[in-house]
Amino acid sequence: MANYCEVCGKGMMSGNNVSHSNHKTRRVWKPNIQKVHAIVDGKPVTMHVCTRCLRSGRVQRSV
Repeated sequence: MANYCEVCGKGMMSGNNVSHSNHKTRRVWKPNIQKVHAIVDGKPVTMHVCTRCLRSGRVQRSV
């Protein structure tokens, strides 16, 4: 599965896990990416889109 949204470009973010003893290890946050069939320029295509773009209506899904 892709790690970025093909509509808005949202991708992985990185940061630290911080324990109670303040020990830091690296980690990543991944966006909720779904593979959907969408209409682009009048043609159905398969895209990897984040759920924020799906919910806000930036992508017209094909049936």
